[in-house]
Amino acid sequence: MATSRGASRCPRDIANVMQRLQDEQEIVQKRTFTKWINSHLAKRKPPMVVDDLFEDMKDGVKLLALLEVLSGQKLPCEQGRRMKRIHAVANIGTALKFLEGRKIKLVNINSTDIADGRPSIVLGLMWTIILYFQIEELTSNLPQLQSLSSSASSVDSIVSSETPSPPSKRKVTTKIQGNAKKALLKWVQYIAGKQTGIEVKDFGKSWRSGVAFHSVIHAIRPELVDLETVKGRSNRENLEDAFTIAETELGIPRLLDPEDVDVDKPDEKSIMTYVAQFLKHYPDIHNAGTDGQEDDREDRLIFKEMKVWIEQFERDLTRAQMVESNLQDKYQSFKHFRVQYEMKRKQIEHLIQPLHRDGKLSLDQALVKQSWDRVTSRLFDWHIQLDKSLPAPLGTIGAWLYRAEVALREEITIQQVHEETANTIQRKLEQHKDLLQNTDAHKRAFHEIYRTRSVNGIPVPPDQLEDMAERFHFVSSTSELHLMKMEFLELKYRLLSLLVLAESKLKSWIIKYGRRESVEQLLQNYVSFIENSKFFEQYEVTYQILKQTAEMYVKADGSVEEAENVMKFMNETTAQWRNLSVEVRSVRSMLEEVISNWDRYGNTVASLQAWLEDA
Repeated sequence: MATSRGASRCPRDIANVMQRLQDEQEIVQKRTFTKWINSHLAKRKPPMVVDDLFEDMKDGVKLLALLEVLSGQKLPCEQGRRMKRIHAVANIGTALKFLEGRKIKLVNINSTDIADGRPSIVLGLMWTIILYFQIEELTSNLPQLQSLSSSASSVDSIVSSETPSPPSKRKVTTKIQGNAKKALLKWVQYIAGKQTGIEVKDFGKSWRSGVAFHSVIHAIRPELVDLETVKGRSNRENLEDAFTIAETELGIPRLLDPEDVDVDKPDEKSIMTYVAQFLKHYPDIHNAGTDGQEDDREDRLIFKEMKVWIEQFERDLTRAQMVESNLQDKYQSFKHFRVQYEMKRKQIEHLIQPLHRDGKLSLDQALVKQSWDRVTSRLFDWHIQLDKSLPAPLGTIGAWLYRAEVALREEITIQQVHEETANTIQRKLEQHKDLLQNTDAHKRAFHEIYRTRSVNGIPVPPDQLEDMAERFHFVSSTSELHLMKMEFLELKYRLLSLLVLAESKLKSWIIKYGRRESVEQLLQNYVSFIENSKFFEQYEVTYQILKQTAEMYVKADGSVEEAENVMKFMNETTAQWRNLSVEVRSVRSMLEEVISNWDRYGNTVASLQAWLEDA
């Protein structure tokens, strides 16, 4: 009996293990595919975000948006707060027809399954899209791998060998020639295996240790990875380090987490999706070989030479500042160094421009920037010292002139929160207004000195006077436009903060509704925010002031490019608010309708109870 019971448990145990593995793969795929989708929807105007893949695909809106971004084509879409299931099914149908129009066979995938949020079907559809629009498209362009490609698309349907299987009646059959998968694997083996000796056999266990990811990174940027160190670390350490380096140094979106890969059976589709990002961002790495290494050596040599020049410049500058001489000679010495500085400035500033979207610099760039910032500060300090050494009141004017130049050249730091950016700009604007209001008074005093070439009979070095005259011209000619630009930017970010706030509130009001009391609280919150605080009026006032300020700023600036940028922002904001305001305005009636339905439900229950008691 005991043996019989034990034997009878075996099939169940196997089934449980299979189900657990299937569930784990589903979780990993959902997470990876969501990140991949969001990396593309971020390019949309305005951007979209998928929070829950299975839920967010139900109405077809974000599915169509994704296909629009990937294909560059505009697709018809039903959307709005009062969408019904029929509209959702129609949207999904549009998406499926679009895919079929590209010769992609979708076996047993239909609109209703997606509208129901069936996990296996949604994941299967997403994998088809990733396979067709990224992996197959990228690998088909690899010159040395063309023999792997056929004339037809290698994507006929969904590869379900790793996708959690739906019930048998909805089983999604697959038929992929394997060309895309083989081509991607061959690319990895070529750039990683050939150059580093790492053996990559598949898109599963070969990646668990993290060494394969580091090998790909090493093939792109050898200085980022010490392969000997990598081989001595744990899987989790290697994976975390690889994903971080790829994101910060190479600009590769972080689609995976260490716990996704460090498992007995890593998900093949998720790893393929992530690895394809390297091919997408660095399509020419397969041709790099020794040429790429030679370029790296040349780059490092350039940085080394530049750093040596800056350090020598700094030593010479320090010695020159210590020489005892009159003001005229000191200023001539300063001019000599400033000319050298300006001759190198553009070249060095180009070298230290961030190469990655996160703004981080390479080690060579950081070292050069550190040295360059130091000599820049030292040269500016010397300039201030020379201005202050001038006889009063010219010394005071020189100190003010320096502060004005710094204010006019100051870059605005954009915060993550728009309201913080607006507040920062507002504070800076007030400071700059206070500083620049003295421009005319200082200018009159300076012109009198400039005319006589002396202060109280004391001669002033002519070169220094000419330099100050040019600087005064810069301050006078740019201060008004500078203040107008700051006013525009403050209002711009003030308006953006209102848009973000409205979107956040809308999201909190259109949740899945609970009992009557909770819906009443939502309605009270809506009335307080929208009506009591006069939110729409506040937005309209801000928008109108921004519009007037933008028109004046564009007219004063005169730049066609800046005018186009401002106009683009205003048009996009107007369109965004038009759609958002309609949705926000509809919330009250929707909440009131839900409360009314609760009342109707309560009355019906009471009537039913009374009827039951009388029956």
